[in-house]
Amino acid sequence: MQIKNIVIFIVIFLASVQLKAQTVDLFAAENNKKVTDIVTSTFKSTRIVNGQSIENVGAGVMDFRISHRFGALSQGGYNLFGLDQATMRIGLDYGILPRLTVGVGRSTFEKQYDGFLKFKILQQQSGEKTIPVGVSYVASTIFKTMKDASTSYTPYITDRLSFAHQILIASKLNDYLSIQLSPTLVHYNLVDSTSMRNDFKSLGISSRFRVSKRVNITSEYYIRFDKLAGYYNPLSLGVDIETGGHVFQLHVSNSKGMTERTFINETTGSWMNGDLCFGFNIVRAFSIRKPKELRGIKW
Repeated sequence: MQIKNIVIFIVIFLASVQLKAQTVDLFAAENNKKVTDIVTSTFKSTRIVNGQSIENVGAGVMDFRISHRFGALSQGGYNLFGLDQATMRIGLDYGILPRLTVGVGRSTFEKQYDGFLKFKILQQQSGEKTIPVGVSYVASTIFKTMKDASTSYTPYITDRLSFAHQILIASKLNDYLSIQLSPTLVHYNLVDSTSMRNDFKSLGISSRFRVSKRVNITSEYYIRFDKLAGYYNPLSLGVDIETGGHVFQLHVSNSKGMTERTFINETTGSWMNGDLCFGFNIVRAFSIRKPKELRGIKW
């Protein structure tokens, strides 16, 4: 209940700030004043590495995303340094409105299906009215379809579900550096024993550093406050390369999972033990709705 009350307070506070900003914008417009400049390209993609970034897919645009994760480099030449143990995720993200994105995906890792909704609550802006951060809310659902070992208990379909809730707080400090904090709550409908909790809290810390117009260095780390035994905090380092309608993301990580459940709470590799995995994301954007069909839609 305490977490729920905190989330409600944050949403009400941010909504009041946004309403106040809109009131100021209307007053300024009536007086022919320059209002604001909306900050864009805090990150180059809707995902930093595995985790969500504050960026949304444009309204009427669909992102087709292919993600590959290979095995640990430490496995040596017999497994071709992890290339023999590839897992992948195929996903489609669609911008319903400028501030609202939805997405679905399928991962070979544990045969998971996932879906999410991302809504931008507050936009970073400068000028007549300055708001130093952007804030978004993400709700995700993960459905694990891999068959479990035979037991005396026949699981319900809902036992295979887990959920994630995130508040993304990001700031583009300048043209070269962006940072993001991602308070996260992951809920398991079913856990291994009655002594285990169902809710797991964590905090994501991410960054983007611009090297050139089309190349960026990214980092992503999640601190787990509630830990499952035998797993490690995920750390990923990557390079984003933008080429027109494509974004190529190359990275090294200790995590093979690509949903919030698996890469935050169930990372089996450790950087200290050399369990590093190479991976990449390929993103291609397609315009589904024409710009004239979106006229008058501002949020």
